[in-house]
Amino acid sequence: MADPFEVRMRFTSQLQHLNASTTSATKAAHYALKYSEFSDDLHSCILEQLERNNMNNRANIMYFLTSLCDLAKAHGEMGYVRMMERDILRIIDLVAPDDGSGAANVKVVRKVLQQLQTKGFLQAQTVVELEECIAGRDNALPSSPGQMQTEPDQSTMPSAVRTTPHSTAREPSYNPGIRLDKRQIEQRIEEDRERHKRAREGIWAIPQNGANNLIDDAERDRMWDDVSDVDDDDLTISREELEERRRCLDFEET
Repeated sequence: MADPFEVRMRFTSQLQHLNASTTSATKAAHYALKYSEFSDDLHSCILEQLERNNMNNRANIMYFLTSLCDLAKAHGEMGYVRMMERDILRIIDLVAPDDGSGAANVKVVRKVLQQLQTKGFLQAQTVVELEECIAGRDNALPSSPGQMQTEPDQSTMPSAVRTTPHSTAREPSYNPGIRLDKRQIEQRIEEDRERHKRAREGIWAIPQNGANNLIDDAERDRMWDDVSDVDDDDLTISREELEERRRCLDFEET
């Protein structure tokens, strides 16, 4: 029996060191599945790290949720998926707060929500409602980023954010002075570049039904479908090319 405290600490360390590579996310997801008997505790680790870490790490954890749900579904451990569904609004508020400090993560939230919907982990209506909750948060930037303010300027905050049920249910801790330092900005640029590169690499990928299945080759079938049907013009061109080839051969022989 593994020690719960040690499992928690190791998983917390993996969450803190997540980056744009799929390796780190996959490693953390496998670890979570390996100790699925502590799923409730490990899920609480995710929420704690979202509360304590900077915006870059919160974005990485948001992307990590897709990998975790994929692996959990493959192994039949749907507990992680259900807990994600239950706390998705809280997760979004931590990744992209409505005080303006998480404006850079709004696009990350939207992208991950679309992925979760495509994979069937979230219903379309749920995603629509969640996107309505974060509407305007990418524009909710503080008027004076270099100054600390203790109270939110309600006149500059989007009405769509102020009137959401979740926003009115609590008093947000408005802290527009939270800014990324130079190192974090450079790190975010590099991680975004890595994710964009991976997206371009997979844009032409074609899902294969079975591994090493040469009979049902999805890529071959797609190429075959893209080829136009042979018509009379194609036959005429083929005859002309054949005749031209014969004349060239006769000329070379002479």
